[in-house]
Amino acid sequence: MNEEFDAVVVGAGFAGMYMLHRLRGLGLRTRVFEVGTDVGGTWYWNRYPGARCDVESVEYSYQFDEQLQQEWEWTERYAAQPEILRYAGHVADRFGLRTDIVFNTRVDGASFDETTNRWTVRTSGAETIGCRFLIMATGCLSSTNIPEFEGRDSFAGRSFHTGQWPHEGVDFTGRRVGVIGTGSSAVQSIPIIADQAKELLVFQRTPTYSVPAQNRPLDPGDVAQIKESYAEFRAANRLMPGAFGSRTPPRGEESVLDADPAERDELFRSRWEYGGFGLLGAYGDVMLNQDANQIAAQFVRDRIHDIVKDPHAAELLSPTHTIGCKRLVIDTNYFDTFNRPNVTLVDISRDPVDRITPRGLVTGGVEYELDDIVFATGFDAMTGTLLKLDIRGRNGVTLRDAWSAGPRTYLGLSVVGLPNFFTISGPGSPSVLTNMIVSIEQHVDWIANCISHMRANGLVSIEPTQEAQDTWVETVNVIADFTLYPSCNSWYLGANVPGKSRVFMPYIGFPSYVEKCDQVVANNYEGFLLST
Repeated sequence: MNEEFDAVVVGAGFAGMYMLHRLRGLGLRTRVFEVGTDVGGTWYWNRYPGARCDVESVEYSYQFDEQLQQEWEWTERYAAQPEILRYAGHVADRFGLRTDIVFNTRVDGASFDETTNRWTVRTSGAETIGCRFLIMATGCLSSTNIPEFEGRDSFAGRSFHTGQWPHEGVDFTGRRVGVIGTGSSAVQSIPIIADQAKELLVFQRTPTYSVPAQNRPLDPGDVAQIKESYAEFRAANRLMPGAFGSRTPPRGEESVLDADPAERDELFRSRWEYGGFGLLGAYGDVMLNQDANQIAAQFVRDRIHDIVKDPHAAELLSPTHTIGCKRLVIDTNYFDTFNRPNVTLVDISRDPVDRITPRGLVTGGVEYELDDIVFATGFDAMTGTLLKLDIRGRNGVTLRDAWSAGPRTYLGLSVVGLPNFFTISGPGSPSVLTNMIVSIEQHVDWIANCISHMRANGLVSIEPTQEAQDTWVETVNVIADFTLYPSCNSWYLGANVPGKSRVFMPYIGFPSYVEKCDQVVANNYEGFLLST
C-alpha cells in the first residue's frame, strides 16, 4: 500500500537530520530513509584509521540551536571520526529524530506524477511511498570509487575501501599491507597503518600537497571564550569565502610576487606551524596566478624535502601540479612516515597497477605480495549517489539523462524537469569548498522556508526555468575560470572517475552565494516556475 507523506528525505547524515528537524517544525509529515544502521552519513561510513575532519571542531558543528552549541564539548582542535559520530548520535537523541528515520533501507528510485504533483518513492524494502517534496540529503562524498582493476576479485587476502571501513575495525599487526592512493583518506590512514603493519607499501600515482594539522587537545579557556560569543563567531565565519576560519591568521591581500623573499618565507613558515588551510591564504593571488601559486607550491615541496630523509622518495612525494586545485590535505606525521624502515613508496605514475592477483598486485612487471589491500581511491563526488538512483521527472526524463553532459542545477538546489525536488549541497553550490555543516544549514533553511512559502500561498509545485539553470551553470564555471581551481584533474571536475563528464561542480564563494539565494527569494523566487 502507498503510504503518504508531505516530504521524503534521502539520507540521515548532518543534512538529513537537520532537514527532518526543520520539516517537523513546519508540521510536515516526514519520512527519512537511510541505508546505514544509524545516523552520521559520511562519518558513519568513513571509519578508516585516522579519519578526522579538516575543519576545526568548534566550527564543524550545528549552530541552529544555542543550547546544543553550549552543551556539547569537543576534545580536540580537529575532531576524529568517533567523536563526530558521537556528536551526530547526540543530536539525534536530543531532538528525537530516529522515530522518523527508517534505517537499513535504500531508496532505489522515484517518479513524479504530473497529474497529482506528487512523487512516488521506491525503496529496497519493496515499499512505495507518496510525497509532495523529495529532498536528497545524500552527501557529496558518499559513493566510493574503486577502479576496475583486472583480477580485483581474485585477491585471496583481505581488501578494504577507506569509505566502507568495517565497523569493528581492522588489525594490521604483523601484516604486509598495500595502500593504493595518496589522497586525503590515505594521508590520514597511512601513518597509523604503518604503526601496526609489519610492512606497508604505498602505491602512489599522483603525489599530494599536504600541510600539518598541528592538532592538539582543546584548551578549556579557549572553548569557553568561543561559547561566550558563539553568535559573533558564527557571523564572522559566514563572511569567510569557505564559511570558516575567522579565528585563523587573516587572509592576505598583497601579491606573493611583490613580497620580499625572506619575509615571504617567514610568513609561509608561520602558517605551516599554525596548521590547517591558512597557508593558501597567506597572499591574495595564490589561487589566481600560476606564478604566485608555484611559489607557495615550492615552499611545500621544500618542506617535504626537509622532512623525508631519502632524496628519491622526497622527490616522488613532491607534487608539481597547482597547489589547491585539488583539495589541500592536512595531516599528522604523513611525510615522516616515509622515514620508517617498514614503509616503501611505489611509484605507479608511469606503470599503473596492471592487475590484481590472488597473492597481491602487479605493476611495472613486478608482483608485490600482500596480505591486505586498502583502496584509498576516493569517491564519485557530488553526483555519484544521486545518479545511482532512478529519478524520473516530467515526461519520464531521468536525472541521469538530464546530467548526461555533466550536472546542471539552479543554485545547487533544484533541477529543471524535477518539480518539488531539492538537493542539499548539490553540484552548483559551494558545498565541498566550505565548512559543510554551515552550507548544509543554509540549504536546509532555504528549502524549509521555500516549502513554507508554497504552503502559505497555495502553491503545489516549484522547479527552475531552463534559462535560470543555464545561466547559473555558466556563472559557476565563469567564476571558477577566474581561479586556478579548474587547472588540474580533480574530483571537483569529476576527473577521478573514468567516463564522467568534466564540469567544475562547486560554486566558489559562500557569502556571494548566500546573497544570491536571498536575492532569488526577495524577487519572489526569481528563476523558478511556481504553480498553483
